[in-house]
This record gives sequence, C-alpha cells and structure tokens, in this order.
Amino acid sequence: MFRPVMNRISQILTAALAGLLVTAGAASAHPHVWVTMQSTVVYGPDGSVTGIRHAWTFDDMYSAFATQGLESKKKGEFTPEELQPLAKVNVESLKEYDFFTYAKANGKNVTFVEPVEYRLEFNSKDTALTLYFLLPLKTRVKAQTFNLDVYDQAYFVDFALAGKDAVQLDKAPAGCQLSLTKPQEMTKEMAERLAQILPGGQIPDNSYGAAFSNKISVKCP
Repeated sequence: MFRPVMNRISQILTAALAGLLVTAGAASAHPHVWVTMQSTVVYGPDGSVTGIRHAWTFDDMYSAFATQGLESKKKGEFTPEELQPLAKVNVESLKEYDFFTYAKANGKNVTFVEPVEYRLEFNSKDTALTLYFLLPLKTRVKAQTFNLDVYDQAYFVDFALAGKDAVQLDKAPAGCQLSLTKPQEMTKEMAERLAQILPGGQIPDNSYGAAFSNKISVKCP
C-alpha cells in the first residue's frame, strides 16, 4: 500500500527513502522529508540575476536511508566523490518537479534549466546529507523586483530556512534590499486534514506546499 508514496518520493530524491517509509510507518501523514535550506540569489557582472545557489540539508532519517548500502573507504563517513552518483540521481529527478523553485522577475515567471555544480556532502557528526547545486536561469534578467519561493506543491517535502542569514545575495547591484516573509503557522484544522490522508493519497489541489513556503523578495533600484 506504500507503493504510490514510494514512487513519488523516490522520483523526487532516491529510491532509498522507500525503506524509510516502510520501516518507520510514517506514510500516513505529510510531510515525509524535511529539508533545511540556504539559498543565494546570484548576479552577473551586468547586474542581472543569473541563477539560484541552493544548499539543502536533509533530515537524519532520510540521510541514513539514502546512504544505506553505499560503499565508503571509512565506515560511517562518505566523501563527495563517493556520493557523486547519488547527487546525480537527486539533481536529475528535480526537473519533473520544477526544481521545487519558483521565481518571478519584474512580475513575470522565470524559467530554470538543469542544475550544475552539484555535489553531496555528509556530516558525520549530524549524520546529515547536504545537497549543493546551482540552478541557472534559462535567460538572465535584470530585475527591479525578484521573488522566490521554494516548496513542494504536494507537501511530501517540507522546506525551512536554516536561519536569519539563510538567504544571501551574491554580487547584487548596490542598493538591492532583501526581505523574507515566513510561512503561516499550521492550524489544528490543517494538521487534522493532513493526518487523514491515506498512505499514497494526494493532498487536495496540491495547495499545502505553497502555504508553507518562505517567501524571498529582492528589490533593486
């Protein structure tokens, strides 16, 4: 009965999470995976936005199952080189889900292309995987206003900012101002609705992910 959920999440991340859902018995509620994120809006020499640099740290349960069975020279530790095939699987699966990254420049939607400069790092102290990658814009754009949201529409994956300095501007033009709007608090009614969704079920209208997105806004002169 976990198959629809396992297929969905394995396409998002890796098939390793299937074992997590079966073992933990956690598929009766959303979300299933927790990501702590850091994001940087990257600018070119001409002052145009060229892409978004992400660092996504996965929860320890997902990290444990994602690395289960991977060969490493040192037990309990993994080098970026040993994790590179897993990183490739992760980034290649993101396109189907719009890279979980949605942006508007001057009020118009922008399009991203496949991630580059990607790698995975494993923190043995926290037993957590962090995926690093650069998400380039298809067409760089000069933007007086740039708005960014990172979320999973179906709320299988929960994204939360790492802290007050989790969002940065890289080489932004002078005078650009960054602001953040935190997501709404989950109400008792929302929690009850999520808990009632059966394993493999979909959230109605894929509305919850956007509701819990941190909104990032940049205004430039």
